[in-house]
Amino acid sequence: MPSSTDASINQAAAQAQLKKVKKQKVLLMGKSGSGKSSMRSIIFSNYLARDTRRLGATIDIDLSHVKFLGNLTLNLWDCGGQEAFMENYLSQQRAHVFSNVGVLIYVFDIESRDVERDLATYVNIISALGQYSREAKVFVLIHKMDLIQSTNREAIFNQRVAVVRRKTAEAVAILHKHQPSPSSLSESEGGIDLDMHLFATSIWDQSLYKAWASIIHDLVPNLGVIETQLASLGVAIDADEILLFERTSFLVVSRWSSHEGDRNPYGDRFERMSNILKSWKHTCSKFTGTPRNAEQFTEFEYKMGPTFSMFVTKFTANTYILVAMPPGEARFNSAKLNVAAARPWFKFLDGPPVSAGPPGQIPAGLGGYSNEMGGMAAEA
Repeated sequence: MPSSTDASINQAAAQAQLKKVKKQKVLLMGKSGSGKSSMRSIIFSNYLARDTRRLGATIDIDLSHVKFLGNLTLNLWDCGGQEAFMENYLSQQRAHVFSNVGVLIYVFDIESRDVERDLATYVNIISALGQYSREAKVFVLIHKMDLIQSTNREAIFNQRVAVVRRKTAEAVAILHKHQPSPSSLSESEGGIDLDMHLFATSIWDQSLYKAWASIIHDLVPNLGVIETQLASLGVAIDADEILLFERTSFLVVSRWSSHEGDRNPYGDRFERMSNILKSWKHTCSKFTGTPRNAEQFTEFEYKMGPTFSMFVTKFTANTYILVAMPPGEARFNSAKLNVAAARPWFKFLDGPPVSAGPPGQIPAGLGGYSNEMGGMAAEA
């Protein structure tokens, strides 16, 4: 059993972690017309895919400060992709653009007619990033995959991934002043010290949410605390699965699954739910006449007979929570009451907390609602 001193130390460490306010510089780059501003508008400005057709080309750098949860501000640099701008970024503005970067998001248009030039620009950008921001994470989005015949998408994506990995290895090798060794071209990327992730994306399906949720995931402050608290809540209410969404973008901040939930065969269900809830929000906006960025709903429920039940509800000022669970009215109602009781325990999601207990401890009162079927709520 841990001593009271150990518990105090752990609590102090948790408090210090929760109070951190982070600002992250995020570069969004790629050839003009590759779809950068469209995806940014869908994720952060609540555009529909069809509405992005009226967006014009980005001129130079469009700088925006995107608030995410209470503790994270994304300094999002949407960089115009015209050739003259790219040359300027890599020469006169090189130090200004590529210093202190937390994340680079580079977008390739899968139907580009000048792939070699696109790759050459990408290599130059990786070189600049390696020079000024070696710790940056790199996310490469192979975009507009909806334009590729569905039967060929995986093969074409894999081909492009192989090329991008090879070019990245070459760029890093040049930085290290040696030729890339065979190991650096391997699947594991060998000596490459840039943290790189690749995604196939389209604005017309949930793939965009999968990519951006991954981008945001590691930037979220206090992620370990969130995951621990969410797991405690899931066990306490006997849920199959819990998803925590950011209020405006409906990107998945964190999730938890029970052993039963892990058996779900639909691997893309999280980003599908982001897409569904964002569409529902647009529908509410359309019929109520409220602004797209406004809060459109507080709760809805879905009960699939003897299969499962779920509800989505406003959780904190900056989040919604989705709870999926086995069927049963008493079980369902008990879970809703317990989620409401847990809200104060997640107040740190809206900013630095006034007080918090040790991570993983169930808040007092949680689990206090009984379930006639038994085994529903854990005792606090």
